[in-house]
Amino acid sequence: MADPQSYRPSNIPTDPGVYRFYDAKGVVIYVGKALNLKNRLNSYFGSNLTEKTYRMVHKAVHVDWTIVNTEVEALQLEFTWIKSYDPEFNVQFKDDKSYPYLAISINEEFPKVYVSRQKKIKGTKYFGPFAHTWALRSTFDTLQRIYPVRSCSNGTFERAVKSKRQCLLGDIGKCSAPCVGWISPEEHKDLTRKLVKYLESNPSDIEAQIESEMEIAAAHEEYERAAKLRDQLNAITKSNEIMGSSLSPNFSADVIGIHEEVTHCAASLFTVRNGRIVGSRSWIIDMANVLEEEELVGATLSKIYLDNEIPREILIDRPCNDVSEFENWLGGLSGHKVEISQPQRGEKAEMIDVVKRNAHQALIQYLSKRSNDAAVSGQALEEIASALDLAELPLRIECFDISNIQGNHMVASMVVFEDGQAKKSEYRRFAIDDDANFDDTRAMHHVITRRLKRYLAEKDIDMTEVTQSGGARPKFAYPPQLIVVDGGQPQVAVAAQALADLGITSIALVGLAKRLEEVWMPGNPDPVIFPRHSEALYLLQRIRDEAHRFAITFHRSKRSKVMLESLLDGIPSLGEVRRRAILEHFGSVTALRKATTAQIAEIPGIGERTAEIIVANLAPGTQSVDMATGEILES
Repeated sequence: MADPQSYRPSNIPTDPGVYRFYDAKGVVIYVGKALNLKNRLNSYFGSNLTEKTYRMVHKAVHVDWTIVNTEVEALQLEFTWIKSYDPEFNVQFKDDKSYPYLAISINEEFPKVYVSRQKKIKGTKYFGPFAHTWALRSTFDTLQRIYPVRSCSNGTFERAVKSKRQCLLGDIGKCSAPCVGWISPEEHKDLTRKLVKYLESNPSDIEAQIESEMEIAAAHEEYERAAKLRDQLNAITKSNEIMGSSLSPNFSADVIGIHEEVTHCAASLFTVRNGRIVGSRSWIIDMANVLEEEELVGATLSKIYLDNEIPREILIDRPCNDVSEFENWLGGLSGHKVEISQPQRGEKAEMIDVVKRNAHQALIQYLSKRSNDAAVSGQALEEIASALDLAELPLRIECFDISNIQGNHMVASMVVFEDGQAKKSEYRRFAIDDDANFDDTRAMHHVITRRLKRYLAEKDIDMTEVTQSGGARPKFAYPPQLIVVDGGQPQVAVAAQALADLGITSIALVGLAKRLEEVWMPGNPDPVIFPRHSEALYLLQRIRDEAHRFAITFHRSKRSKVMLESLLDGIPSLGEVRRRAILEHFGSVTALRKATTAQIAEIPGIGERTAEIIVANLAPGTQSVDMATGEILES
């Protein structure tokens, strides 16, 4: 690593400009802009740097800059260089999807409409992108019925012209067949213009126009034409339902939402025109090398609008420091005024929430896909083994978690990951008797002891004999290389005591504390700190979160049954057999409250009269349940 003082520049100007940091190979690793180059660059050579900035300036060996006249020019040059160099420490967007567009080749003699995933071609009008191909296909099918513009390839069109025979689309009413002269080239172009206008305009205006034409045709007894217009109007209504039209007609904007987590971030864009969502797209940002002072909103705006159509209004979900500069820059690119705002209420704020939820889902899908990558899992296991000084890779990891509410309805979960992947067939749940009065630490000791006693009892079983006799494989015969407990020093200490009590020394043990994501080991007063963006920490977090999810699911199920049992105990005419039948059939208070008298009466042993008694006792105002504690509350 280079010493930053060895290449610290002198005589830096105070003008606005853009600067580049280079590594030893001459590769640009970071591009930035500044209103005052001297102040900004000198800040990189101080002693109080954040972690990622420290790594960047120590990897760099040289820095240069270019002076510009205004901050807007600096913004333009910065984004141009970022796109050209794709620097390691700038925000990098990942998008492994190819999104489909609805394309209309308006400059051809016979324009055509088609679905395209290719780069945009001059002379073609694009609508989208669409996040779901099925949605675009449904829209495309409906639009062909409303405006039967040709959708065939040029080769198919030329063959039809020579054979004077239209294709199947013409026969079924999805093409106006200009190839065989059903309509003239001018009429076909007019039909194409109407299609473009429909996609760009307020659908209610189009509907009103078609309805007016239909009434005129009916008044002149042109019933065939009126019927076609009626079918067209019905198809438009269906198209609006597919494309979404629940927003106000004057809502036209691009909406950007960002969901940020420790290791990754997702940005989503919804394109809304005249109250309809006509396109959506998402990008993933790896935060590993993104400098702490980098602004995600600005980077996202540059990523989207350097190559795409710029709207008049852009809605963002968080403040942006350089809003006026971005508005001026985008206005200069587009030739019209651009407004960037962060709405706080109304349908625009609600739409931002929807976009942020989509960004969250995009990140979940990306991380899920990434977690199944064998190379990534192998790297994570190697990092864990190295950091914890393990003798072998932890190919089997078991994680334990305790769930309860104020010490009641306590349960535990055990999840298993083999080769870095979840093995759900090996998951186990442990019910803990409430009469034992365990706290979290004693419960952890109890559960690990139960699991490892089963291992000791089953480890010497001859698997050959089990297989030959047709028996099932013992559930706890395989030991883990690593046990992870959800918690810090107290949980690790009791888990280590459980291992020691059973004389087991071959299994490694750690605890993952939630607050600072510290990894605790037995007998070590200081935690092991994994890098915040390491694959090892991400895998441990995923294992811990899965154990917590599994425990919570079991706990809710147990609590629901306990609440139902308590509620049924207070209802007359119900003996033990009837209560058990109701419990097995419904399973929870919520399910029983939703049931009708007839549905309850269908349970064997429960007649209509008893069912009426049950419904009367469940009626509002008679009893209610505190869903947090499970307490039955009398009215």
